[in-house]
Amino acid sequence: MNVLQEIPALNKEIGDQVRSYINQLTKPVGSLGRLEEIAIELAEMTASPFPSVTPPGVIVFAADHGVAKEGVSAYPQEVTAQMVLNFLNGGAAINVFSRQIGAKFTVVDVGVATDLKGEGLISKKVRYGTENFCEKDAMSIEEAKQAVAIGYEQAEAMITGGIKCLIVGEMGIANTTASSTILALLSGKEIESLVGKGTGIPDEKLAHKRDVIQRALSARNPDVNDPLDILSKVGGLEIAAMAGAMLAGASHRIPILVDGFICSVAALIAKLFNPRVVDYMILGHRSKESGHQVAIDMLGKQPLLDLGMRLGEGSGAAVAFPLLQFATKMLSEMATFSSAQISNRHDPSL
Repeated sequence: MNVLQEIPALNKEIGDQVRSYINQLTKPVGSLGRLEEIAIELAEMTASPFPSVTPPGVIVFAADHGVAKEGVSAYPQEVTAQMVLNFLNGGAAINVFSRQIGAKFTVVDVGVATDLKGEGLISKKVRYGTENFCEKDAMSIEEAKQAVAIGYEQAEAMITGGIKCLIVGEMGIANTTASSTILALLSGKEIESLVGKGTGIPDEKLAHKRDVIQRALSARNPDVNDPLDILSKVGGLEIAAMAGAMLAGASHRIPILVDGFICSVAALIAKLFNPRVVDYMILGHRSKESGHQVAIDMLGKQPLLDLGMRLGEGSGAAVAFPLLQFATKMLSEMATFSSAQISNRHDPSL
């Protein structure tokens, strides 16, 4: 499977047509603000003047991180496996939100440290968690490639099954440490400004977490321009899979609703594979996690929501999804001045 297959350019011609059409709807020009922008973006992504985003698909990728042994999380590593079972039982926040938005939902084990079984689980385990990247590379180049390909394949399967919008989420204790390490490398920013409390660690552990990241970067020295080198040295299997899933979405003209901090870092990895993937992204929300604004700036996008969320799982993107629905319904169901026989303003340029 070639995860680097061509990503089509946005259809700007259809975007211009939709912009003109929106200005004919029964409202003052620009009065629906960001919803109008979203509608145009979705039209350009899908190459359709009346885009649809339903049903959405949610894929949660789960994997463990060897760096958890450094004590960088408030929770023990076994919580990853326990949360996967919670997903399968429908009890997590992302389950609730997925049901609310009518999403097709799936959980993929790409690297949980224990064997898991459960109805609905897709087991694609590359390895039993990554290595502690303070001591050695997180994984091999081949394992990184495999994880990216798994993400691509799982997203492509959902797209074949009919989804019209892609949301990816994650579960993996210590994955904010891996994500912060990647972001520190890509951004060149001071670690102190990027590293947050993740699952809620106390201040003394926060200082330790920052030290762990600095040690890892010094020891591993990833190539900032090589996504596979970054993933293999300081990445996570679920981060790699999320990047692959985003590449699949973009290659099939499927809008990608990006979640918070970890998902945005995966988006930056996907961008290294193919910069055009960002054209198909809409950022669902601004996370409370410290480094998220830096990732947002690097993606060049403005998030839809700012609710102080920092859960992950794809939860923030799911909460933002109805805004995409509103934008598409505005296009397909609002009347124009002409069809409603309503007088338009005298001079549209005013």
